[in-house]
Parts: sequence; C-alpha cells; structure tokens
Amino acid sequence: MRVLVVDDNEVSLNLLGATLTVAGYDVETSGDGMEALERVRSEGFRLVVCDWEMPRMDGLELCRAIRAESDLGYVYLILVTGHDSPSEIVQGLSAGADDFVRKPFNPSELIARTRAGERILTLETRDVAIFAMAKLAESRDPETGAHLERVRSYCRVLATDLAALPQFEKEVDDEFIRLIYLTSPLHDIGKVGIPDSVLLKPGQLSDCEFEIMKSHATLGAQTLEAALRSFPGVKFLEMARDIAATHHERWDGSGYPAGLHGIAIPLAGRIMALADVYDALTSRRVYKAAFTHEIAKSMIVEVSGTHFDPEVVSAFLRTEAMFMEIRAQYVSADAKAA
Repeated sequence: MRVLVVDDNEVSLNLLGATLTVAGYDVETSGDGMEALERVRSEGFRLVVCDWEMPRMDGLELCRAIRAESDLGYVYLILVTGHDSPSEIVQGLSAGADDFVRKPFNPSELIARTRAGERILTLETRDVAIFAMAKLAESRDPETGAHLERVRSYCRVLATDLAALPQFEKEVDDEFIRLIYLTSPLHDIGKVGIPDSVLLKPGQLSDCEFEIMKSHATLGAQTLEAALRSFPGVKFLEMARDIAATHHERWDGSGYPAGLHGIAIPLAGRIMALADVYDALTSRRVYKAAFTHEIAKSMIVEVSGTHFDPEVVSAFLRTEAMFMEIRAQYVSADAKAA
C-alpha cells in the first residue's frame, strides 16, 4: 500500500519514510500540508502519516480538509505528535484523525499502527465488491446508464434529511446513512435470474412475463439471505436483503412480493422505492422519454400515502434541489462518455 508521509522537518520526514519503507510500504513524502492535500486529491493516497505541527497547513487542518472532500474515498490519517493530553486527543479525533503516534516515535509502534490502518482500509474493498456485483446485474440491461450511481446518491440524500427528524433519530444515524449508500445498488441483484426474453423485451410485458419480472425481488432477497446464513448478523447484508425484498412494496399494501404496508415495510425499502421510481421516471427508455423533474415530482406527490411513505415524500420535496443536482451531474457524465 502507498503511504504519504508529511512533515516539515526533513530529519523526521526521512526517518518516518525510511521506517515504513523497510516495513514494505511504497512511501512518498511531502514537507508541506497544502502540497500533501493536493497530492491526496491527485494521486489517490489512502493512508497518510502526518506531523501535527507544520506551517501554512498543520496536521489538524490537513485532516479537516481531507474529511471535507467526500470524493476522496476514505483516507486513513495518523497524526505524529507530542500532543497527548486528553483534550488534545479529542481535538485531533474531532478534526478527523484516526490514530496517533507519539514523538519521538517508536518504529515498531509506527509500523503496527500503520498496519492497523491498512486492515481498516481493506474493508472498503468489500464496498467495491458489492458495487461490482450490482453492476454485473445492471450490465444485462444496456439502458440503465448511471442508474446505480444516481439511486445510491438519492437514497443518501433522503436518509440524511430524515435523520434530522425526531421520529427517525433512533433509526437513522450515520451508520444507517452509510449502509443505505453502500447497499442500495444491490436492490435489483435478483435480475440476474430473469431470462433475457423478459428482462430485455422492448415492448409491454404480458401478465405472465410481468410475474416473472416481479420475481427478481424475491430472488434477490433469497440470495442475500443465503449469504446471511453464512455470515449472521452482518448489518450490510441485512439491509441489502431488506432493500432487495421490499423496494417494490407500497405504503398502502398493494405492492409486491409480500403485500406489506405502512411501517411494516423496512425504512430502507421505503426510501429505495422513491429513489428508484424517481430515477425511472427521469430516465429515457426504449418505451418512454425521460420525464422532467417537475413532472416526476407531481407524479410522486400524487401517490404519497398510497405508493410512497408520506414522510419519505416530504423528505424528497425538501431535498429536490439536490435530486436535480445529482441527476444533472450524471446526465453530464453520460454525455461526456458518449
């Protein structure tokens, strides 16, 4: 793994770099916090070891700046410092640091703490694998474009808005928001079991074909439930199963596959239902043109309390500007790719 070491003191910089190089890391160095931030942006470093005290941009400011940029993925930050009082440790953690190494540093401790950071970063490869699985299912339908990217972003926006409401404060926390962003792309994983003659049919489905198409919700849930039997209690699998199983359920009980209604439908499924329909409405298909945001909004509002949870619709109305921004971002990206 590549490590960026940041310290304005050349002696310390060389010692830190040499220690990690001997431990097998691919080490790059920087003597300045602002330069380090630019290199994290441009070169994709995932693990940064930086000094606390530096001119121009110190270690705390570097941590805050990295945490403020959501597009960087997770960067593991280790502060090397002589600050070790409880209040200073809280200050460092609040700025976004993950771990600390005291000065003068012990080489074995530095290596051990860097290894711990590496282990944590490998968890994100799980996230990549999940998204790749979802992309595999999506790849069977060439018209979906950036559907997964948009839908996961819509889900995060809705969940973040709901988190501010008293009635959701116990259910929707930072972990819920992270998990719904991570697992929502798996909502249609069951489509891998749908025959091409049904999945890719350009015209209207027959009643029999529609029943086959509807089975993707059950197939996806069964697949994820099988994984849960091998890894019981894994939260991201539980949420992914719930989303796959219930994103076609309706608030009034008229959905499928189980005819659940109201709060019997898991919240993640209720959020996913709106995000998925909004994206379908505003996307072009062989059988329809893309509707404008305003038309899609009016259609969603019209079925608030029947198709959709009214609270989720209210969250959508509060955040519609963000929905439009996400949609524009990925429409622009698709146009450039074309």
